[in-house]
Amino acid sequence: MKSGVKKRLHIKVYGIVQGVGFRPFVSRIAMRCGIYGSVCNKGSYVEIFAQAPERGLDAFLDALENEAPPRSVILKIKKAELGTVEETECGDGTDANNGRFNIIESSKEDGPVFVSPDIATCPDCERELFDPQNRRYLHPFINCTACGPRLTILDSMPYDRERTSMGEFPMCPECEYEYTHASTRRYHAQPVCCNDCGPELYIIGREERGNEALIYTRKIIREGGIAAVKGIGGFHLCCDARNEDAVKRLRELKHRPVKPFAVMMKDMDTVRRECITEEGQDRILTGPQKPIILLQKKDAGTLVCGGAAPGNPRLGVMLPYAPVQMLLFGYPDGKTISDCFVMTSGNPSGAPICMDDEEAEHYLSPMCDAILSNPRKIRIRADDSVMSYYRGLPYMIRRSRGYAPLPQIMPEGSGRSVLGIGGELKNTFCYARDDMYYPSPYIGDMTDLRSMHALEAAEVRLGRLLEIEPEMIACDMHPGYNTTAEARKLASERNIPCIEVQHHHAHIVSCMAENGFVSDVIGVSFDGTGYGTDGTIWGGEFMKADLKSFERLGSIEPFTHAGGDLASKEGWRIAVSLLLDAYEDRDEALSVIGRLGLARGNDIKAQLFMLGNGVNTTESTSAGRLFDAVSAVLGVRLSSSFEGEASMALEFAAESFGGSVPRCGLKMFAKDHADGLFRLNTTGLTRYIAEARLGGMSTEEAAALFHAELAAMITAGCDKCAEKTGLKTIALSGGVFQNVLLLKFCDEGLEQKGYKVLKHSLIPPNDGGLSLGQAAAAMASCQ
Repeated sequence: MKSGVKKRLHIKVYGIVQGVGFRPFVSRIAMRCGIYGSVCNKGSYVEIFAQAPERGLDAFLDALENEAPPRSVILKIKKAELGTVEETECGDGTDANNGRFNIIESSKEDGPVFVSPDIATCPDCERELFDPQNRRYLHPFINCTACGPRLTILDSMPYDRERTSMGEFPMCPECEYEYTHASTRRYHAQPVCCNDCGPELYIIGREERGNEALIYTRKIIREGGIAAVKGIGGFHLCCDARNEDAVKRLRELKHRPVKPFAVMMKDMDTVRRECITEEGQDRILTGPQKPIILLQKKDAGTLVCGGAAPGNPRLGVMLPYAPVQMLLFGYPDGKTISDCFVMTSGNPSGAPICMDDEEAEHYLSPMCDAILSNPRKIRIRADDSVMSYYRGLPYMIRRSRGYAPLPQIMPEGSGRSVLGIGGELKNTFCYARDDMYYPSPYIGDMTDLRSMHALEAAEVRLGRLLEIEPEMIACDMHPGYNTTAEARKLASERNIPCIEVQHHHAHIVSCMAENGFVSDVIGVSFDGTGYGTDGTIWGGEFMKADLKSFERLGSIEPFTHAGGDLASKEGWRIAVSLLLDAYEDRDEALSVIGRLGLARGNDIKAQLFMLGNGVNTTESTSAGRLFDAVSAVLGVRLSSSFEGEASMALEFAAESFGGSVPRCGLKMFAKDHADGLFRLNTTGLTRYIAEARLGGMSTEEAAALFHAELAAMITAGCDKCAEKTGLKTIALSGGVFQNVLLLKFCDEGLEQKGYKVLKHSLIPPNDGGLSLGQAAAAMASCQ
């Protein structure tokens, strides 16, 4: 190219490039590289017109890819040459020879939309928050182009201030200067505000406002009270995690006897005092998402009270991610306060997290002594994300704030659009268009009518943000689910198809989708409850699966589930059923049941009557209930006060066993069944565990043996599937695989045999991942 000749490029950048300071970043590197032109939000991408000598453009493109804001995610960049300066003008209608690079007004175009999740307060803003010389000193809504609320304040795309909750708060002259000048950290930061022009804290029902409201809330917590605090995506209930009486009172008021509370800790020094961290966990704890991570408790030198997570070797820990939380710990009022707060979702049991003053007053006032709120509207709920860790990577339990609605991208697209409505428990929904799948923030359990209303509102809002009009709706097969009824209603109203996806197939497809795997797999789907194609309860399933269909190949051995929903909470009932099946001699079975202390008197009589007469019974292959039964057999938990309690306690008992896990020499499979499916010998395993306990084996050793033996059976089941199908790729999914010990045993056993094992990471294996599987299965059915 001749000296002085300038080349022109038309660039489109796709990904999380709105709400993360991307346009200001582009402007800064353009000026540094001597680029003339413009940058604009187009809704589905950021558009750049760039003109400069070729060397400057090369430097600009390199910086665009390698220096992008840390909160951005570039999925693809499209470039097209527009010629040279002698041949054409800029495609945006501006004269590139004016020596300027402009951020121009946003406009909308059709295409995939990428909405940024909310971003935890960045280190620079945290430093300014506590700097007495900074004009945002102690400002509880401090933010910049790199941090602050995004999804939860957004009304519509493109992401500009007037389309957010902050549009109600006009900028003061100082904030407007920062917003319009590229030299500042808040250049085009849409939620920018300060103490003079931003929202103000207040206590509902009292006169305290601003700093006085914060000081009053600190006083409540410091003196052992409970405060409801409005955060980014909803309210939390907060108390001193070092105060046993305060935690006990919160449990009583929230009707939550033992389910673990999340604990927010002031800083990483506090985390290290209380817990053991693995490599990589520090980075996520302090990163832009700041989820709750389940960490191993330390044995000594800790100050968090036992009531925060009773009987649990792990503690759900997060760091402050919003300025108001940082100020609760560090406001300089001269009063000392705890460095550990219980910070649990502000909601009644089973309901979604409260998001506005009306809900907080109605539902949270009976549970707390003060409600600290603010006038910035939350547009969509976003509870805290929760994760475990496996093999050095996150292993998601609840995917929500900080992660939703980041898309899962499939290798192939169909050009269609779909809404996966999700499951009945741990509900999320998922919009999809072409190859992009957008799981929603966590909603909750749909057995509560309030959660259904929250689902309806969130579905409408997220669909509008993503600009997706679904051509079909996917749901679970269960005829009694509220989500199934909702899907059918929406499909009827919109005159579009409603596609039912079998529960366990959806689990396997969600695992395939997360791994970008589109070929056939052997699916192992172990969970609590799913409606089978034969009308029975499934939950310990082996299948040959692709994205659109499956063939059931085997399961754990069926048992009689007697007692309806009560049996799902009282594992002793399932244990009685399994042990009666395990012994040919009924009297011998009843003797074992009695010696184990599973049930006596009227309880055992009622259970025997139901089993003997087929009253309130159904056939089940639920692996979740199997774990509950073994937990009862070993005297770990006879019943559960929250979902998964008995199974979790069994896992903890197994993890605490320090010796070499013995093998019991059981045959892997039960007798062949007339339906042609293989069955794992899980009834025999339950009997073996019962007799081992009665024979003097420790609870911990027997629990470890159960996990190891079940994993060996699962591996043997996969071998049978491989013999039949010739497949060597295994997908592990379902809520039972939240049990990291079972996952580890299965993973290692399968890998030793040469299988490729697909596992979850950022999509939960539990029912929180169902919506992704439903959407992907429905999309595949159209191809």
